[in-house]
Amino acid sequence: MLRYLTAGESHGPQLTAIIEGMPAGFPLDAELINIDLARRQLGYGRGGRMQIETDHVEILSGVRWGKSIGSPITLCVVNRDWVNWQEKMSPHVRHRDDKLAVTRSRPGHADLPGAMKYDHHDVRNILERSSARETAVRVAVGAVAKSLLSQFDISVAGFVTELGGVKAERPILPLDVLLQKVTKSELFTYDDAAEVEMKALIDRAKEAGDTVGGVIEVNVYGAPVGLGSHVQWDRKLDGRLAMALTSIQAIKGVEIGCGFDAARNPGSRVHDEIYYDSVRLVEGKISGFYRKTNNAGGIEGGITNGETIVLRAAMKPIPTLYKPLKSVDVVTKEPFEATVERSDTCAVPAAAVVAEAVVAIEIANAFLEKFGGDSLVEIRRNYEGYLDYLRSF
Repeated sequence: MLRYLTAGESHGPQLTAIIEGMPAGFPLDAELINIDLARRQLGYGRGGRMQIETDHVEILSGVRWGKSIGSPITLCVVNRDWVNWQEKMSPHVRHRDDKLAVTRSRPGHADLPGAMKYDHHDVRNILERSSARETAVRVAVGAVAKSLLSQFDISVAGFVTELGGVKAERPILPLDVLLQKVTKSELFTYDDAAEVEMKALIDRAKEAGDTVGGVIEVNVYGAPVGLGSHVQWDRKLDGRLAMALTSIQAIKGVEIGCGFDAARNPGSRVHDEIYYDSVRLVEGKISGFYRKTNNAGGIEGGITNGETIVLRAAMKPIPTLYKPLKSVDVVTKEPFEATVERSDTCAVPAAAVVAEAVVAIEIANAFLEKFGGDSLVEIRRNYEGYLDYLRSF
């Protein structure tokens, strides 16, 4: 079983993750992780902190000479802005200064419910951990999961399909060309005309002190039939993926495959008909079974069916506005305009990178559950035996 924990505050010394359950023998390099950390910091509409921080990971355990050794992997991402926050975020009693307390909670954040839950009247004790800054180290964990999946030709890609109501039209292109187009886009989208509209929308929102949300899509390519299970609620892969996506800060909705459109259409237009062609086996395909449509999004009954996994997540506009909304001081109960922390106008492209990460983690977890072993060699042996079985089914 693959599991991980993250720790650290937005303006603390560092963010840390410990990953347990990764097998021995797969290649892992800090620079590969740093590629995804850099992607998370890109995107049109990002704010000032992206100029302060240039995230890099340190691998502190579990890897030797470029390969995992089977023990827990520890990752660290240093907060370069810590130097400016040592007094405000000091763990030592002698640094306490109640004048530094934040008592004005921000609408749309965890500030007020978190303060009430944990008995804090300084909401910085909540906002520091609930901040989306935490996703930096989750992206690092996701990059480790991607490195493992790549050994079995499974890849994960995310892109922006909608921003502030402007929808991108997906062009008919070979997959590699499409992904190159997304990589070159400042908004991680594939529609040039829509990107122009999206940028203009972000500019208008920034001028007004407002923020913009959107929809991201994550595709998983190469996942075999049989990940996840129908036999128990917490083993259903679609449920686990939905939970992973909604755990990302500001994500408020998830679709799988055709999603909510499945509720708007008759079954004859929703369910994917099944075909069989033995020629596919001659061509090197894993199975002779296939579907001409993929409304299920690659998952049926909580189990992968061999088609591309298609997930979409709706991100609300970032709730920290430079034109603050009204709130109430948690100590005096007097009305105030909400506190303004450093923020972005739009972080939807960054959310696409984070979504890739959490999806990769869940796919890797399901993969290890199915083909688990203590080393890459053992897992590969299990996997190849399963593929031989599928070809004969």
